[in-house]
Amino acid sequence: MIRQASTKLLKLLKPIAEGLGYEFVGAEYLSQGKHSVLRVFIDKPEGIAVEDCEVVSRQVSSMLDVEDPISGVYSLEVSSPGMDRPLFCPEHFERFIGRDVKLLLSTPLNNRRKMTVRLKQMIDGIVHAELEGEAIEIDFENIEKAHLVPVFD
Repeated sequence: MIRQASTKLLKLLKPIAEGLGYEFVGAEYLSQGKHSVLRVFIDKPEGIAVEDCEVVSRQVSSMLDVEDPISGVYSLEVSSPGMDRPLFCPEHFERFIGRDVKLLLSTPLNNRRKMTVRLKQMIDGIVHAELEGEAIEIDFENIEKAHLVPVFD
């Protein structure tokens, strides 16, 4: 299963981003003691500017202060998904059919946990892809982390 913030946290964050007119791409919570980080990814068709991140950050901070869903000390980061956009859900995989994606799997496939594949299809929770010219199928639940490979034109 793709590493992402808790379902409870995602349900709190998504309406804030969308209510402000942004696409809520996803969020990660990296628990590292005093250096824990809540990273929220937002997007919009014309791209994300620093001011967009500030607007969302203020709203998310206010909500986090009231709801207090995370115990302990952490930093909040709000950013664009970037050129190596993380993919969090099946819809993200469908959206980027034809693109190359770096994957980290929970359980090895063909003795590999890390691989770069070309997305072909997403059907019923199965990612159909091409790995080094060979067709492969990966259960979405086996994907721990996924990022687009940047394309430079």
